[in-house]
Amino acid sequence: MRFRGQVAVITAAGAGIGKATAEIMVREGATVIAIDVDESRLEALKDETADAPGKLIGKMLDAADQASVRKAVAEISHTQGHVDILVNAVGGSTIIASPAATVDELSFEDWQKLINFNLNATFLFCNAVVPLMKQAGRGKIINLASIAGRGLSGASSSAYAAAKGGIIAFTRKLANELGPSGINVNAIAPSLTLTERIRPHWEKRDSQQQALEIERTPLRRVAEAVDQARVIAFLASQDADFVTGLTIDVTGGIS
Repeated sequence: MRFRGQVAVITAAGAGIGKATAEIMVREGATVIAIDVDESRLEALKDETADAPGKLIGKMLDAADQASVRKAVAEISHTQGHVDILVNAVGGSTIIASPAATVDELSFEDWQKLINFNLNATFLFCNAVVPLMKQAGRGKIINLASIAGRGLSGASSSAYAAAKGGIIAFTRKLANELGPSGINVNAIAPSLTLTERIRPHWEKRDSQQQALEIERTPLRRVAEAVDQARVIAFLASQDADFVTGLTIDVTGGIS
C-alpha cells in the first residue's frame, strides 16, 4: 500500500494514462481526486474502483479553466487538508484534424490549440497546488511529456513537439524551484500508447505500418496505458524520494 493516507490529484483521470494511474493509486490506498470533463467516465471509474482500499472522488471540470481550477483546489484543500501527489495527465496530439501535419501544413489556430491544450492545464494545477505542498513541506508532481518533445516522433506535428518539449523544460525548472521546499517534480515521456483516444488511429494503420512501429521498438510491442501509469506511480512513491527534475522515456527502448 504505497499510497495509504495520501491524497492524489489526477487530471484527465477519466481515460487513458490518467485513468490507469488513478486505478493503481486508489488500489494502493490513496484518496484520488479524479479530474475530468466527462462525468460519465468519472462515474464509471468510481464504479470500477468501488472495492479498492482507497477512495475515488470525481470532479468534473475543465482543467484549462483558471477559475475552475482555483475553486477545485480550494475545495480539495478544505475537505482533504493536503495534496501529496499531483499528476498532470491532460494532453495529446489528436485534438486537431491532422495530428501529423508538417509545419507548412499547420494553421496558427491548430498550433495554438496544441500548445494551449498541452501546457495550460499543467501550469494551472501546479500554480494552484504548489502552495499547499510548500505549506506541508513535501509533495510529488508528475507531468506527462512525450518522446515527441525530444524530436523522436514521426507521427506528430512540430506544435505537439514544441508543447511537450515545453513540459520537459517546465518540469526541470520546477524541480530546481521546488526542491528546497521538499517537492519532487518529474515527468514521463511516452512513446505511442494505445489509450482510448489513440487506439482508433492505430487501428487505421495498415498491417505493414503497425509492423514497422513494433519493429522499431526493442521490446517489440506498443505501450498500453498501464505501462505508463506504473512509472508514474513509481515517481509518486517513496521509492523516488531522491529523484527530481527527471523525464523518463517510457518507450520500450526507442531512442
